[in-house]
Amino acid sequence: MNHPPLRHIIHILLVFIAAPLAAFAQEITLQAPTSVEAGQQFRIRYTVSTQDATHFTPSDFKGFEVIYGPSTSKQSSFQFINGQATSSSTVTYSYVLVASKPGTYTLTPATAQIDGKTVKSASQQITVLSAGTSAQQTSGGGSTGGGGSSSGRNRRTGATSQPTSAGSIAPSDLFMTATASRTNVYKQEAILVTYKLYTLVNITQLDVKRPTLDGFQIQEVPHTKEFSLEQYNGKNYNVTTWAQYVLFPQKSGDLVIPAVSYEGVVQQRNRNLDPIDAFFNGMSGVVELKKTITAPAITLHVQDLPPAPDNFSGAVGTFSLASSLSPQSLKTNEALTLKIDIKGTGNMKLMETPDVAFPQDFETYDATVNDNFSLTSNGLSGTKTFEYLAVPRHQGYYTIPATEFVYFDTQTKSYKTLATPAYDIHVEKGTGDGGEAANYTTPQQDVTELNQDIRYIHTRPLSRTLLPRSLVLSPAYALCYALPLLLFVIIVLLARKTIKARADITSLRGKRANKTAQKRLKAAAKLLAQHDRNAFYDEVLRALNGYLADKFALQQTDLNKDRTAELLLQKGVSEDIVRQLLQTLSDCELARYAPGDPQQSMDNTYRAAITLISRIEA
Repeated sequence: MNHPPLRHIIHILLVFIAAPLAAFAQEITLQAPTSVEAGQQFRIRYTVSTQDATHFTPSDFKGFEVIYGPSTSKQSSFQFINGQATSSSTVTYSYVLVASKPGTYTLTPATAQIDGKTVKSASQQITVLSAGTSAQQTSGGGSTGGGGSSSGRNRRTGATSQPTSAGSIAPSDLFMTATASRTNVYKQEAILVTYKLYTLVNITQLDVKRPTLDGFQIQEVPHTKEFSLEQYNGKNYNVTTWAQYVLFPQKSGDLVIPAVSYEGVVQQRNRNLDPIDAFFNGMSGVVELKKTITAPAITLHVQDLPPAPDNFSGAVGTFSLASSLSPQSLKTNEALTLKIDIKGTGNMKLMETPDVAFPQDFETYDATVNDNFSLTSNGLSGTKTFEYLAVPRHQGYYTIPATEFVYFDTQTKSYKTLATPAYDIHVEKGTGDGGEAANYTTPQQDVTELNQDIRYIHTRPLSRTLLPRSLVLSPAYALCYALPLLLFVIIVLLARKTIKARADITSLRGKRANKTAQKRLKAAAKLLAQHDRNAFYDEVLRALNGYLADKFALQQTDLNKDRTAELLLQKGVSEDIVRQLLQTLSDCELARYAPGDPQQSMDNTYRAAITLISRIEA
């Protein structure tokens, strides 16, 4: 009797082992273009995640004619890595379609039976454009890359060519548009600016440039550059969204986003070259042409915000507020945490930390800020969390009053106030604490009585010892009485001065400005060491703007460059320092797009910030 070879047995065992480990995600995926031209043939593919599918039914293809299909292909894979076995298998159904009439059509979901269950694909809309001047197919390798040299060996044809003049490329064959999501906005309101590239030629390279902007905070929207067909002025172009930016205007008035010029490289066939010469001389017959593409300027009309309430947070957008306190019952010298979550969309990086009015007997610490938001076309969207840590030092019953958050709502064009609930807290006596019960508002310690406070009266005669007359009349003896009196007067004066300084919140805030700025610059130094470029410049901006706001008792929203310069000059700060400060603020706002060595620029900015604060303090 013949036995099967050992390797066959091992293979069968491995298949049985891998079968339970196969992916359970059973689905049908559709690959189809989003736009085509009338009369143009195109291919779509349905890929089923297992070969065990039965009764496959494609879309009804309403509005399309099936030229070819289905063409079926199967693929299987098996892996055994580090003792883990995996296997997968797919089957793909391909169709070639054509649409004769322009319009928008929908591919309905395809279905299949897998393990007795019906699985569906997603539906997809396809826009059929009227027949026009068709766009050439763009090259896949270099069409979305940027910055590289355009000369040298062509990757697709192997031709060696030098870029020549682009006089033969008409402006309507290759151009770029610039659009803004809105042109009439308020200060700090988000604007989406989109640059789109339209081409009828084979563009292989386009340099990377970003608009130079003054008066905006700018953030680039990450996206994948993919070409699709789009009709523009009766012609069908290959189109891609080349760049998108979200802008936050920092001042009012008519602000201009300047025109941006890009240098592109286009491949064209040299019609003047004899094909026989090209064959025998090793020439490709393809030339590369340089083409300058200019995206037009955009003018934005930015309005000032209406007069703001005193407790305006600087936030502009749409937001909601939530809070929690943990715990609400604790002992003295134990910590509690108040958490405030601000959720929404807007200029979340620029909002101020809400001011929580903890009871006087609570020891408090600076709030910890956690950002959990992402960039969208309407601004930064997500949640910003503020965590406050406080430690009660005396027992009693306390109340943390409601904390207000005031923002400008871009939908209603008005200021709105959100508030947390007030929290009642019960603090019990902790270990080693001598405090007794306190009232709700200003808890104070009761007098602690000791068993040594009352003593028995002595019945024995008191003995008197007279001091020498020479000692009583000496200057040292008089000084012993004068010094305590002098110290008492000094202590009273210092106490009055301290009470007055604490009562003057503005003065206290100004005195702490340098200390607060130094803390933020220490945080910036850590980010500098970690090479976290964006976070570093954000922290330096917070340090400088926070210092100016604290030093001169200003709101963050009042800190535009003109106001800052005017105020510093009034305070006697030299024009040189003011000029360097404004330059440093501009460098921070535009730093991520600045040329040169990033690390060197960060080092220079950090040193400049420290120097400027020191000089202003002086």
